[in-house]
Amino acid sequence: MTKKSINIITLGCSKNLVDSEQLLQQYKANNINVYHDNYSKYTDIVIINTCGFINDAKQESINTIFDFVNAKKQGKIKELYVMGCLSERYKNDLRKEIPEVDEFFGVYNIKEILQKTNTKYKYDILDERYITTPKHYAYIKISDGCDRTCSFCAIPIIRGKHKSKPIEQIISETKKLAANGTKEIILIAQDLSYYGIDIYKKQALPELVDKLSNIQGIEWIRLHYTYPAGFPMSLMTIMRNNPKVCSYLDIALQHISDNMLLKMRRNITKKQTYKLINDFRKTVPQIKLRTTLLVGHPDETEQDFNELLEFIKTVKFDRLGVFKYSHEENTYAYNNYSDNINDKIKQERYDKIMQIQQQISLSLNKKFIGTDIKVIIDKKEGDFYIARTQFDSPEVDNEVLISAKENNIKIGNFYNVNIFDVNDYDLFGKIIK
Repeated sequence: MTKKSINIITLGCSKNLVDSEQLLQQYKANNINVYHDNYSKYTDIVIINTCGFINDAKQESINTIFDFVNAKKQGKIKELYVMGCLSERYKNDLRKEIPEVDEFFGVYNIKEILQKTNTKYKYDILDERYITTPKHYAYIKISDGCDRTCSFCAIPIIRGKHKSKPIEQIISETKKLAANGTKEIILIAQDLSYYGIDIYKKQALPELVDKLSNIQGIEWIRLHYTYPAGFPMSLMTIMRNNPKVCSYLDIALQHISDNMLLKMRRNITKKQTYKLINDFRKTVPQIKLRTTLLVGHPDETEQDFNELLEFIKTVKFDRLGVFKYSHEENTYAYNNYSDNINDKIKQERYDKIMQIQQQISLSLNKKFIGTDIKVIIDKKEGDFYIARTQFDSPEVDNEVLISAKENNIKIGNFYNVNIFDVNDYDLFGKIIK
């Protein structure tokens, strides 16, 4: 008898990826063949884990659903299910519009999905996952949901209130990953800064990071998605003093003009933001900062945007991403403002920022030429091994390219390299023998 097979397609952020990995582990434990993001192999069942954050992400999710609806019509797959953020938000509408999907589930329905697909839910593997990344790094979701009230964001609507995972559970999960060869953990949440307030009545991120650093086998701990207002500065002392904590911080600042920060309901001012960045760099001199900015929010004036450009030029972020404002139903901005910045202006502002950031990135990269730095090897692609420094996250940040002609390089191992050349977003290195 042929084993049943399941393919989970994950769209959106790394938080969705962790959800998919938990579900994959449940199927694997039930002796089912599992695949992830496999668009070429057709299986008995396909589950699409969707994103519903902004318009572009929603459209990608819809297009992917229709691709697999067509595969089902052609008899290439037997059952099709949809889960995740888009499905949580628009379940009833999707059922009416795409009846070919066997069922739609939300973001917290793993038990129901397993039941629908005649699979037993195994309680004894709740802190285990089927890792889809290279085994030497893994994402750890330390909380879900969000208590912030940012004007533009639909996450609290989709994922609900902030819910921290107990420290003991995170440690157990990390130990199991380390035992299987994971060397780098990337802590993720809607808001890392808020971790612990609901269950410990205090910001517990510094304590968590400190305890995770004691786990044997873990060599790098990376922090993603922090919030600037009320940032736990004791974390910076740990980052400076603990060699396992990468000198890297992903902090979504969104804007700098007081007008926009107020309209976005960010609970911080321009002056406080500049001070925060100065404090980061004073406490951890080698820190590399990644931020996310938002352009085209309702009522963003030319003056607001020019302040943002000046901010970028002054601060010189090491890594930077930009979103164009998306008018999301039932958010504060949707209910209180009109979407009065047209798409052309949003795109122009987006392009201008990325053009400036490209120049900044090249200028900062040039400072690495002639230096020696520790890297981890992620994969081999064509003529190069692809590596990263402690200052770079997988998929989204700079990479170090090492000639594939180098001998005895193992994926997942650390090496020291000498940087001999750079471009806008890549470094080129040679292994130091």
